[in-house]
Amino acid sequence: MITTIRQWIADKLPAWIFLAGLLSIWQLIVVQKWVASYLLPSPLQIFDTTLEMWPDIFAATLSTAQSILWGLGLSLIIGVSSALIFFSIPIARRAVLPFCIFFQTVPIIAIAPLLVIWFGYGQPTVNASAFIVSLFPILANTLTGLQETDPQLKELFRLYKPSRWQLVFKLQIPSAIPYIITGIKISAGLAVVGAIVGEFIAGGGLGSLIDAARTQQRVDLVFSGVFMSSALALSLVYTINLVTGLLFRNRPYLRKQ
Repeated sequence: MITTIRQWIADKLPAWIFLAGLLSIWQLIVVQKWVASYLLPSPLQIFDTTLEMWPDIFAATLSTAQSILWGLGLSLIIGVSSALIFFSIPIARRAVLPFCIFFQTVPIIAIAPLLVIWFGYGQPTVNASAFIVSLFPILANTLTGLQETDPQLKELFRLYKPSRWQLVFKLQIPSAIPYIITGIKISAGLAVVGAIVGEFIAGGGLGSLIDAARTQQRVDLVFSGVFMSSALALSLVYTINLVTGLLFRNRPYLRKQ
C-alpha cells in the first residue's frame, strides 16, 4: 500500500509542481501589470468569478454534460454496430466507409448551421453535433481491431469449427476491445468539442455561456467556461479509465489502453 502511494506521488507530483509554477507565473504577470487584466485575467480573478457565477456555470455544465453523454453513447452503439456490419459485409465497407471518411473531414462548425435548420435551436442540435464528431473514431478503431485479430488465434479457434458469428462474437470482438477503448477515449474529447460548437450555434450550456461572456467582454468568465469544458473532458476520460479498470482488472493489458 505504501509503495503504491509513493509510486502515485512520484508519477503525479511533477505535473502538480509544474501546474503550481505556471499559475504562479501567470498570477505574477497580471499583478505586475505586464499584461492588462481585461486581456488576461489572473487565476485568482477567474476563481472568484467562478464562485460568483457558480449557479449559472454549474447549470450550463450539466446541460453540456448531458449532450456529451448522449452523443458519445449513441456514437458507441452506432459506431460498433456499423463496424461489425462493415467487417462482415466487405461490399458495404467499400461502398459506405469512404463517405464516412469524407464526412469526418468536414469541420463541424461548417455543418452546425444545417443542424439548426434540421433540428432547431436547443439540445437536439447540440446532441447531434456531439454525436457526429465522436462517431468516426469509435467506428474506425473498432473496425481496425476486428481486422487485426491474431491469425494464429483464428486458426486455433477454427479447430472447434465455430460458426461465422461465433468467431466474431467470441474471438474477434474480444480481441478488438483495446481498440474500442482507445476509440472511446478519443471520441470523449471530440464529443466535448462537438457539444461546445453546437452550443455556440444552437444555444445552451457552456458554449452559450462562453459566447455571451465574449460579447460582454467578460474574459474572466470565458476562461471559467473554458476550464469547466476541460474539466468535463478530463472527468470523462478518468471515468472511462476507472470503468475499464474495474471491468478488466484481471486483464492488465486492457486497463492500460
